[in-house]
Amino acid sequence: MPFILVIVFIDVLGIGIAVPVLPMLVGEYTASRELQAYWYGAMVVSYGVMQFFCAPLLGALSDRFGRRPLLLWSLLGLGLHFLLLGLAASLPLMLAARIIGGTAGASFSVANAYASDVTPPEKRAKNFGLIGAAFGLGFIFGPMTGGLLGAIDLHLPFYAAAGLSLINACYGFLLVPESLPRERRGAFSLARANPFTALLTLSRHREIGSLIIVFALVVLANLMLQTTWVLYTHFRFDWGPRENGFALFCVGLVATVTQGALLGPLLRRFGDVRLALAGLTAGTIAYVLYGVAQHGWMMYAIILGNFLSFTAGPALQGIVSNAVDPSEQGVTMGALNSINSIMFIVAPSIGTPLLAQVSHLAPSDWRIGVTFFVSALLQAAALVLARRHFALREAVGAA
Repeated sequence: MPFILVIVFIDVLGIGIAVPVLPMLVGEYTASRELQAYWYGAMVVSYGVMQFFCAPLLGALSDRFGRRPLLLWSLLGLGLHFLLLGLAASLPLMLAARIIGGTAGASFSVANAYASDVTPPEKRAKNFGLIGAAFGLGFIFGPMTGGLLGAIDLHLPFYAAAGLSLINACYGFLLVPESLPRERRGAFSLARANPFTALLTLSRHREIGSLIIVFALVVLANLMLQTTWVLYTHFRFDWGPRENGFALFCVGLVATVTQGALLGPLLRRFGDVRLALAGLTAGTIAYVLYGVAQHGWMMYAIILGNFLSFTAGPALQGIVSNAVDPSEQGVTMGALNSINSIMFIVAPSIGTPLLAQVSHLAPSDWRIGVTFFVSALLQAAALVLARRHFALREAVGAA
C-alpha cells in the first residue's frame, strides 16, 4: 500500500495543479463567458470519453499482465498530456491533448485493483479510504500550487504537472513491485475489456446490482460540482486561479483528514452501510448550500462542514469490492472507473451548458447556482435508492 499511495499522491498532485488553471486557459482563446463554458465542457467530455473506453481495458489488461506495466504506461501518458497542454497555442490542440490524457488517465482503476490485491476483504474499505486520502493530499497541494503558478503564467502549471508525471513514472519503474502473482492472473478477452460488458457483469452481482445506479448518481452529482466549480466561482465571486487554488486546497485537506484519519474509526463505529447513508445525506445538503451561497467565505464554511460526505465513496467501493471474486478485482475497479468516465461525459454535457445559459446573470442571482441544485437532486435520488437496497438486503438476510 505505501507504494501505491505515493503513486496516487503524485498523480493527483499533477492533476490538481491543472484544475484551477485549465478553465482560465480556455478563456484566453474564447470571446465570451458562454463560449468559455462550452469549450471547457468539450475538454472535459473528450477526456471522459477516452477514459470510459480505456478504464476497463486497462483493468482487464492488468488482470492478465499484472498491475505494474499498466501503471507505468498511464503515468507516462498523463505526462505527455500535460506537456502538450502547456505547449498548445489553440483550442483544437488543447482538445487533442485531452484525448491523449484520457487514454492514460484511467490509472486509478489499476491503482484500486492493486489495493485489492494486497488487502484482505475486511480492510478494503479502509484502504480505499487511504487511496482517497492520498487523492485528497494531492489536492491539498496541487490546486494551490497550480493557482500560484497560474497567477504567473497560465501555461506554467502544465509544465510542472508534466515534470511530476515523469518523476512518478521513474519512481514506479524503480520501486513499485508487482502485486498480482502469475497464478492469480486471469485470461484477457475483448469482451471483458468492453466497458458496457464490464458494467453489465458487475450489475449481475445480486448483492450490489442496484448499488451501481447509486454509485453512478453519486459520481454524476460530484462531477457536476467539479466540472463547473472554477467557472461558477469565477462568475459569481470573480475568483481567479489563486482563489480557486486555496479553496480546492481546503477541499483536499478535509478529504484527507476524513478519509485518512476518521474513516477507520467511523467504519468500526457505524459500519459501511450506515456510513454510506450518512455521507449521502450530508452531501445532498451541502450541494444546496453551495448553490445559494452569496459570499465567497460561505464556500469555505460549507467545505469544512461537509466532511462526512467524503466517507460515502470508500464505503460504497468497499461493499462492491467485497462482493466479487479476487480474480475479477481489476475488471471490477475498471468498471467502477468506467462509471466515473461516463459521468465525466454526462456531467459537463449537462453542467457547462446550464452554466453558460446563466453566465450573463448578476452574481447575486440565485439561478447561477443551478448546477449545484441539480447535483442535490441527483444525490437525493441516490440516497433513496441506497436506503431501499440496504433495507431489501437486510430483509433477505433476516429471512
